[in-house]
Parts: sequence; C-alpha cells; structure tokens
Amino acid sequence: MPALLPPSRTGAVRLLDPHHLTRVEDGERLHALLWCPGPGWRMASSAVLGGGIAERAWVLNAQVAHGYRRTDPARHLADLARAAGARGPGVGLMTAADVSAHGRARDGGAEAVATAGISVRGWAAAPEECAAGAAPPGTINIVTALPVALSDAALVNAVMTATEAKVQALLDAGLDCSGTPTDAVCVAARAPRDGADVHAFAGPRSEWGARLARAVHRAVRAALPAVV
Repeated sequence: MPALLPPSRTGAVRLLDPHHLTRVEDGERLHALLWCPGPGWRMASSAVLGGGIAERAWVLNAQVAHGYRRTDPARHLADLARAAGARGPGVGLMTAADVSAHGRARDGGAEAVATAGISVRGWAAAPEECAAGAAPPGTINIVTALPVALSDAALVNAVMTATEAKVQALLDAGLDCSGTPTDAVCVAARAPRDGADVHAFAGPRSEWGARLARAVHRAVRAALPAVV
C-alpha cells in the first residue's frame, strides 16, 4: 500500500476527508480509506483494531478479499496502516465491500463516511437457529467526525444515534433488515480543551446528535448498492 497521507487540515473545508489507497493482496486489487486527522481527537468505536474510547490519530477502513481467512485481523489492519504511513494509535475497520464506492455527507458541521456491503443482512434479534455460525462477507462501516468535544457518555450516545440512523437508511431504501452481522461504527470528536464546552448529549434530538444522524443517514443511503 503506498504511503499516501492527507494534506494538512489547516484551512481545509472538511474535517473527515480520507485518502483512497489501493494495494494488491493475494493477486487481488483492494481499496482502503485512510483518514489521518492527527492528535487532538477522541474516538469511540466498535472496530476490531482500536475499539473502545480513547485518543486516536487515524482511521483505516480496509477492503479485504471475499472469503477472508486470516485469524489476526487487528495485526493485519495495523500493518496496512503502518505501510500507508499512519503513526500512533488508530482505529482499523475491515469489509469485503468495495470501499471506493463509499458514501459521504455533511450536516451542520457533522460529517460521515459510510461503506456498505449488504450481501449478508438481517435483523439483530434473529431467531437462535439463525444466529450461530461464521458471518459471510457483508459489512456496513460508518466513520463520523464532530468538531466539538463529547463526554464519554455522549460518545456512547453518538454511536447509538449513528446506528439508529443506519437502520433508518436501510428501511428507507426498502431493505428488510437492521444491518449485517459485522457492522462497525467509529465516532470521532475533538479532545476537550481548556475553556471549551464538552457536550453531554448526542442523542438524535440533541444539537450535535441530530446533525450526526442526518449525516449518517445520507451517507449510508449514498453507499448502498443500486441493485440489492
């Protein structure tokens, strides 16, 4: 993977502006999105690499081959990010979907980028006989950025809000599902600074939660395949 990094954020219009990277792996051309905002960001994520709540310097959303069989996905993602020039702790997501076909949206300063593989989809509360077994390819990955600081509780709330907006987008697209078994979310917010407000809420009726929800909804709709 080439070591391509985004330009300086100084004076940039967008907060969330990932670079599109490509690599050849096992004879297949694969894509990835790398966002390197640098220090000063706290992220809440369900990702396999860098999940939880902590300060993070980058987010990688990497496409992997259908039939992915590696048993060390976190190490794989870390190696890909390092090869692309990312430094410090970060968040790594993966999907079998083509991430070059991503959707993106902005709403009042909230931004979202989504990739959507929906070949294997269903309802979260599936019958027990449908819930077992390894999940085949099919992942909706959502990365969002807010230009404000959030408390830990608000970061968790923002993940909930993003998930609700994703489900709403799927239903609005006519899909009878709540997602796929391997969906992942990453919410990035500014690290608290002296004298700056720290928002305590990010639900869908809060100022920033509402903006986040609309951005995620539009990004997921834009990322969904035209024919499903």
